[in-house]
Amino acid sequence: MGIYGQDWASYQSSTPDTTGLSFAFVKITEGLSYINPKWVRQRDHAKAHGLVWGAYHYPHMANAPRAEADYFLAQVAWKPGDIIVLDWEGYDDANRNVPRRTQAAYKEEWLRYVKGRMPHHPVGMYANLDYWRNVDTTSYCADFLWIATAGRVAGDPGIQAAWLFHQYSDSGVDRDYCHLGSRTALRDWALAFQPTPPTPPSPAPRYTEDDMLAYFNVPRDDDFDLPVEPAGTLTAPQGGTRNGPLWLILAPQGADAQVTITLHHEDGAWDAPARPFTLTVTGSKYVLPLPAGTNVDKVRIHSTTPLVGYVTGRQVA
Repeated sequence: MGIYGQDWASYQSSTPDTTGLSFAFVKITEGLSYINPKWVRQRDHAKAHGLVWGAYHYPHMANAPRAEADYFLAQVAWKPGDIIVLDWEGYDDANRNVPRRTQAAYKEEWLRYVKGRMPHHPVGMYANLDYWRNVDTTSYCADFLWIATAGRVAGDPGIQAAWLFHQYSDSGVDRDYCHLGSRTALRDWALAFQPTPPTPPSPAPRYTEDDMLAYFNVPRDDDFDLPVEPAGTLTAPQGGTRNGPLWLILAPQGADAQVTITLHHEDGAWDAPARPFTLTVTGSKYVLPLPAGTNVDKVRIHSTTPLVGYVTGRQVA
């Protein structure tokens, strides 16, 4: 089941009845000189009633497509989710004598140019059955096709090509159908063209004294990077001095271990690895005081045997 909408021009009220509607398209411009005098009030009325809103331009296809596109786009302060449409038809005096190959070329250039200028908005084309079958030569409609086959049942335009909107009646007011299941689905689709905001970087881990007392395990024959912060209290968990006082405690599991310790600094530099040393199963645990007052933020531990360890801000006997 789809949703219903209408398209409005200057011959509609500035505040049409929106009962039962989920979207509305409003004519903004025609050619290079006409502006619908009601379009702002019609847009604001549609948005005030929660409708998804789109705008369309009616072309004079003897003109340069880019000039008409610029004229149209300049009228609107475009907002995320606004839909852009070329009303591609030409039975009036301005278009009647324009060769159909020129009309087809106009459509191609207008759509591609506008999509290039407005990549974060859905850009599409309105066409009736005659233009779609007899003037179009490429089936290019940018992001979506809005097909007009007045007199057919809503949602059954009678074409095989993919379409999003169907103008099924032009009696009194142009009535339209969208095959998406809800107003929310249409709005989400229109907003999906907006750029994805960058993911903010994760904050550097901060550890309280209780966190520092948690045990960790160092695997065998692999670099284990341990983030460290200065010890402190519940009211000042960062402590008063960088890495001071702070001790790293290590003990081997099951067999003697050859261990290498390397310090990393906040500026991104690693110290040269320290000379390997031996930890024995029968010996006491190893206590490494981290350099006081420095910017060491990570310790890399490499061991030939699994280790268990913890970091503490208290002197260890």
